[in-house]
Amino acid sequence: MANIELYELEGCPYCAKVTRKLDELGLEYESHMVPRSHAERTEVEEVSGQTGVPVLVDEEHGVEGMAESDDIVRYLEETYGERAGEDASASA
Repeated sequence: MANIELYELEGCPYCAKVTRKLDELGLEYESHMVPRSHAERTEVEEVSGQTGVPVLVDEEHGVEGMAESDDIVRYLEETYGERAGEDASASA
């Protein structure tokens, strides 16, 4: 089972940006498609405190509801990209 979960909306360009990055990094994730109506997005609101998407959950790294596609893409690069961990080893 994937440790990463993504709450997304079909046709959402911000969600597509995140899924492209997940695919580029070869990461498995569980997709949760949310309703089009913000009023019906109770599940994503419980996770993140808001109804916008995309929202990322990465339990392995303590991420419980990260919003904003640019922040998510940056997080994925820093955590799972080729250079992940280089800063920590460089300062050791």
